Amino acid sequence: MLSAILVMALCACGDGAQAPVKKEMGVQLYSVRTVFNAKNYAESHENVFKELASYGYTAVEPAGYSEGKLYGVEPEQFKADVEAAGMKVLSTHVKRDLTPEEFESGDFTEAMKWWDLCIETHKKAGCKYICTSSIKAPETVKDLQTICDYFNAVGKKCAEAGIKYGYHSHSFEFNKIEDQVVMEDYMIEHTDSQYVFFEMDVYWAVMGKASPVVYFKKYPGRFSLLHIKDYREIGQSGMVGFDAIFKNFDVAGCKNFVVELERGTGDDILPAMKESAEYLLNADFVKPSYE
Repeated sequence: MLSAILVMALCACGDGAQAPVKKEMGVQLYSVRTVFNAKNYAESHENVFKELASYGYTAVEPAGYSEGKLYGVEPEQFKADVEAAGMKVLSTHVKRDLTPEEFESGDFTEAMKWWDLCIETHKKAGCKYICTSSIKAPETVKDLQTICDYFNAVGKKCAEAGIKYGYHSHSFEFNKIEDQVVMEDYMIEHTDSQYVFFEMDVYWAVMGKASPVVYFKKYPGRFSLLHIKDYREIGQSGMVGFDAIFKNFDVAGCKNFVVELERGTGDDILPAMKESAEYLLNADFVKPSYE
């Protein structure tokens, strides 16, 4: 039974018996975009959510926000649909780039109006975290500093609403700008830790020739969320040192992790999601919870 996957981790009870413990594990819904999206939400969400829950995923991270809705439905409905499958809405990926005029002026007034609705929507959906999914790589340190100022402003607004704000990195953040600074380092050092965390995608960090564990130790406590990813199914490539990454979660400050797949071995993504869940639920280096 697929439900048996949920009891891979065991804890000792007072009478010496072993009681099952379910591991907390999120899933980025971008992973299943070929079978679940805003266009087919009505006919696909129930089956896809139940399938993911049966593999052992306990939370979702949507990537389908637009104009006050998630995948085209009201946030309360989206939350109810996720919870009906036995999961919760943990975090989300959204994107609101600065315009050239906003870069020039440093005035984020119009951007903050967009964020007001975005934050309200995700609070109704039950989100604990909001992450900017990506940015257009700046060409100058001046523009990079403007982005950091923007992130601080967004993070403060999120904090006022009781939500934590972060940035999801890929691989280009480990490049230098103007041959002076590594973008990821600059962003971490020039954002306020009270208001901004970083959701490192560990696979993209490795592709950027960076060590996740080195960054955890260099900037302890800044990585509240992590994207656990591999070239295909989790653990398949051998390129990402997941055991060392998970063993340093406390150093990173990680509270939750989210599985994301860009692709699977076959055309059907769901078997790849199942295989990835099984790998992590069977791994003795993955704790039941990091809260």
